[in-house]
Amino acid sequence: MDEIRKIPPVTRVLVGSSLAVTVGAILKFVNPYHVLFSPELVFSRKLQLWRLYSSFFLGSGGLQYIFELVMLYQTANDLESRSYAHRSSDLAWQLLWSSAAIVGITWPLRPVIFTRAFLVNLVYLYAALAPPGTTTSIMGLLTIPIAYYPYVLIGFDLLLAGPQAAALSVAGAIVGHGWWWGVWGGGLGSQGVLAQRARAPEWLRRLMGETGPRARVGRRRGWRGVGFMLRRRG
Repeated sequence: MDEIRKIPPVTRVLVGSSLAVTVGAILKFVNPYHVLFSPELVFSRKLQLWRLYSSFFLGSGGLQYIFELVMLYQTANDLESRSYAHRSSDLAWQLLWSSAAIVGITWPLRPVIFTRAFLVNLVYLYAALAPPGTTTSIMGLLTIPIAYYPYVLIGFDLLLAGPQAAALSVAGAIVGHGWWWGVWGGGLGSQGVLAQRARAPEWLRRLMGETGPRARVGRRRGWRGVGFMLRRRG
């Protein structure tokens, strides 16, 4: 439990949610149908609102899910520990709005799962905030510039799951680019036009124990590269 408490709160919730939903479905504790997104069930009289949440955390089965979980943990943990150091509430608030954007932008595709789009969204911001020249290793076999990281994920989805899956990942990248540009200034060295509006409300800061003065927004703090799958590379 002490080791778990060392994980930043937003990362802890994301990883815990992924494990609860995916492992629950794999072990048949939860019927996978009951965690998929369905506009008819979410917005009708049934109001099955939990589907808006669970559909972001139902991962793939088997070995691929382990890779997805590691990627989610490493990406979220580095973002929260560095770019959002002492500002976990801001990360949580911006994740909420980026998730809503993913639902909106993918609506014509009628997806039932947003997991991959959500992950690519995080990876895109993570890669965009990396210092120029940073590289990452793909399964220890190929080293590429970190800027290409989200596009490699999209390529994998196209090859392994087809155009529909790739389209969802592209939507995640589009939302990630909007997040980077709107909040972080798109690499222009200043805050984006939505930076102030993207700050977490006071009730969320209090809920997450951030009662002191707001931490100053910084570009990058001690960033280190994270390799695709299981390998890290600076």
